[in-house]
Amino acid sequence: MTYFSIEGKVAIVTGGASGLGYNFVKQLLEKGAKGVTLMDISEENGNKVMQELQEKYDKTKVLFIRGDVRNCEEFEKVFKLTIEAFNHLDILINNAGIFNDLEYETEVGINLTGTLHGMILGLEKYLPKYKLGNEGVIVNISSIAGVNPFAGFPIYSATKFAIHGLTLSWGLPQHYDKTKIKVVAVCPGFTTTPLLQNAAAALLSPAYAEHAKREVAACGLMQTPEDVALHMMTVIEKAPSGTVWVVEKGEPPYKYEMPDRFKISKTTL
Repeated sequence: MTYFSIEGKVAIVTGGASGLGYNFVKQLLEKGAKGVTLMDISEENGNKVMQELQEKYDKTKVLFIRGDVRNCEEFEKVFKLTIEAFNHLDILINNAGIFNDLEYETEVGINLTGTLHGMILGLEKYLPKYKLGNEGVIVNISSIAGVNPFAGFPIYSATKFAIHGLTLSWGLPQHYDKTKIKVVAVCPGFTTTPLLQNAAAALLSPAYAEHAKREVAACGLMQTPEDVALHMMTVIEKAPSGTVWVVEKGEPPYKYEMPDRFKISKTTL
């Protein structure tokens, strides 16, 4: 297992102005990152967070760029301005996401299409060329709903299963050997973030509410964004490419592995 040092590296964090993204930015800076760009659709929140973090860490270390991950041109502009500001780029955290099955086209656009834009721009174009050391890292934020089906929010779960799948595929040796970019995923359990605010209004219909209530309760203890961000640093530093890590209840990450379909017993109809 190789160790990836965050110190002196440059990162982009999408959805970096609130929730998990904000805490990822803080932890990267705590670990000695040279620079972090937070990309977010909210200009007000982004500028506020940038000013706060510049005052705490250093004006030269934090950059906010407004952008919508669904728009590939806007996303690419974030890559270009980050490299212009910090001279290299080593880490991409595809974090931007929403929970709103009622507005599922927007949900799919942000959660899945946005992650695909980040993957293609990061892996195929920018990180292999502009990484500082021998290795770069892309982390995709999936969810516990990306490894476990949920009756209460099937569309959100579908987007997170998709992120799980694309991470496994782009994390294969065929891609790593060419790019030297690790591709990994983190699947947070239920976390006290703005994503869960007004959750009942985000369900496909009121009929899904009882399912969601039971399923969330069955997952047990909520964790804080700070818990997830702290464990995220360990994943960045130590996780091999093509691996998926669950972080729940504030406990250390554990590896989630799909069964080998060639080795499982087959049940036929």
